[in-house]
Amino acid sequence: MSKLKIAVQKSGRLNQESLQLLKNCGIAIDNGKDQLKVIVPNFPLEILYLRNSDIPQYLEDGVVDLAIIGENLIIEKQKQVTVVEKLGFSKCKVSLAVPKEIETDDVNYFEGKKIATSYPNTLNQFLNQNNIKADVHMISGSVEIAPNIGLADGICDIVSSGSTLFKNGLRETQVILKSEAVLAKSVNLNPEKEAILERLVFRMKSVLRAKKSKYILMNVPDSKIEEVNKILPVLKSPTVLPLAEKGWSSLHSVIDEDKFWDVIDELKIAGAEGILIVPIDKMVL
Repeated sequence: MSKLKIAVQKSGRLNQESLQLLKNCGIAIDNGKDQLKVIVPNFPLEILYLRNSDIPQYLEDGVVDLAIIGENLIIEKQKQVTVVEKLGFSKCKVSLAVPKEIETDDVNYFEGKKIATSYPNTLNQFLNQNNIKADVHMISGSVEIAPNIGLADGICDIVSSGSTLFKNGLRETQVILKSEAVLAKSVNLNPEKEAILERLVFRMKSVLRAKKSKYILMNVPDSKIEEVNKILPVLKSPTVLPLAEKGWSSLHSVIDEDKFWDVIDELKIAGAEGILIVPIDKMVL
């Protein structure tokens, strides 16, 4: 039987969250220290721990079938791969930044300037779109130091919290693109591997959907059930169970975490009491 080969970052910010997602999908991962290839015992999957910058090339060449990788790297490397699913973690931006004493945020500041970056393709595409001619310096790491040592007038780099920029006397002026971890696949999967991928994506969607949702239980007067029902953004009609106290029922439903507090306020006004919120482990539709 075929096995899917999935690449994850050998070390770095994506590694732990990628492995945790796979574990939440029921994938048994048991690897020793410095082991770079793991065969999963309970799912047709092999995990390869690879250097992050090499993964897009391996995907394009078909050396690996899948990868959990930052979308920004796929865009930068310009390889022929397909994004299957956005995973919602390791969110970041690729941004332009300048020394904090520079007051303008105008992109035209970079006209004729030197820009240090680890993302030359992404940067050059942005500059071309904005008709900016600049001198791009490719740097492998520690891009933030470039303006301080006189190598560049600004930088283009990944920004997460912005703390690294602040510590190096820089500030963000332009967001070039927003990125997050994605599941990407080779364009050359055979039908058998596509079928295995479909099973894996089904599990991932169940886990990701659950992370964005909460299970909600509340006591509601029977006379208010219809009003409360209109407030709840449910998948289907809520479950309604009669309580021992006459004239009251318990409503069970699922609520979007993003809408949580707004909906809670509306429910209380509508007469709901004893509201309980429970995390969801998996949500299968």
